[in-house]
Amino acid sequence: MPVYLWSGTKAGIRVNGELNGENPRDIFEKLRQRGIIPDASSIKPKALLQREVTIPGLGPRVRQKDLVVFTRQFATMVDSGLPIVQSLDILGRQADNPALKKVISGIKDTVETGGTLAEGLGRYPAIFDNLYVNMVVAGEKGGILDTIFERLSLHLEKSMKLKREVQTAMIYPAVVVGAAFIVTAVLMIFVIPTFKDMFADFGATLPMPTLIVVSISDFVSSYWHVIFALIGTSIFFLTRFSKTRRGREILHPIFLKMPIFGSLFRKVAVARFTRTLGTMVSSGVPILEALSICAKTSGNVIVERDVLKARAAISEGQSITEPLSESPVFPPMVVQMIAVGEATGALDTMLRKVADFYEEEVNIAVAGMKQLIEPLMILFLGVIIGALVIAMYLPIFKMGAIVDR
Repeated sequence: MPVYLWSGTKAGIRVNGELNGENPRDIFEKLRQRGIIPDASSIKPKALLQREVTIPGLGPRVRQKDLVVFTRQFATMVDSGLPIVQSLDILGRQADNPALKKVISGIKDTVETGGTLAEGLGRYPAIFDNLYVNMVVAGEKGGILDTIFERLSLHLEKSMKLKREVQTAMIYPAVVVGAAFIVTAVLMIFVIPTFKDMFADFGATLPMPTLIVVSISDFVSSYWHVIFALIGTSIFFLTRFSKTRRGREILHPIFLKMPIFGSLFRKVAVARFTRTLGTMVSSGVPILEALSICAKTSGNVIVERDVLKARAAISEGQSITEPLSESPVFPPMVVQMIAVGEATGALDTMLRKVADFYEEEVNIAVAGMKQLIEPLMILFLGVIIGALVIAMYLPIFKMGAIVDR
């Protein structure tokens, strides 16, 4: 839907702004509903639209933590009875992040010129996703904006906590493996060649493990730049590939079947889906629209596929639980609890209970993984370094045995 620049008068005062609409007639009709007498409208140039909607990648950006703090503070102000424009003005002046300050100023301008808060938020889709905007739309229509922002802040806080738990589970093994790689590379490139020069003076046949390590060291020393370039290129292209639709279709099923992390990923997917859907349903967002948004924000193509199946089933008059029961992600307990909530008319309450349960399961799983991964990583690092040290000292032991004879 194009964005139109418009101007007009309201209570004898000149006003202007921008608004989404199908055509100029649609824009004029929306303005008249707000008590504005329009006199001109034109499609906003794409260059201006791009500058307004996006934030340059090299400049300051709005982080998830900034969004959580903004939502929590805005919820408190609205609940206290402060007008929306005044609340935005206060938040904009006290914001430390320049990017967030600019975004809040843009939202404030939209509201001041007759637009809704949801329209102002919708100008920045990279920051306020469909879930956020649609909940605000529901809040404005129902006159419960304070309740909606309270729910949004709680939802974002729990989502950020869940994301941190997963990052914590992934960072430790990645750091240990990276340390093992660096230590091994240093030994291969700088330390083992010194031993090789010393072994050349022995004049004796080296043990097979030592020959293998020396050969690997020669290869790494000669082609280390090629090896590092290949590793860096592989990581870069794998990262880019994982962000494509085809990449997600290939990698996400593999993630769910991983021995240790697969169970964690499934629990995270269930917690995220139930938390998001429960928050939207309780806020008055229609179930079909809520499922569509949940599918897009699930972060997993398998969950997205199954949720869209559930949406199609509901649109045909069926139950939401039938497609979910066939999914490899949703356990039978979750499906049964959703079925009970659907039958009793307390779907939002049941979804929140499931989300609370699985978020706690994620916390327990992450704690257990830390206890399991730590000795495994230490063992992994010890085996690699120990094998290299033994291979290098075998010729010395052999020489000592010959001298003793």
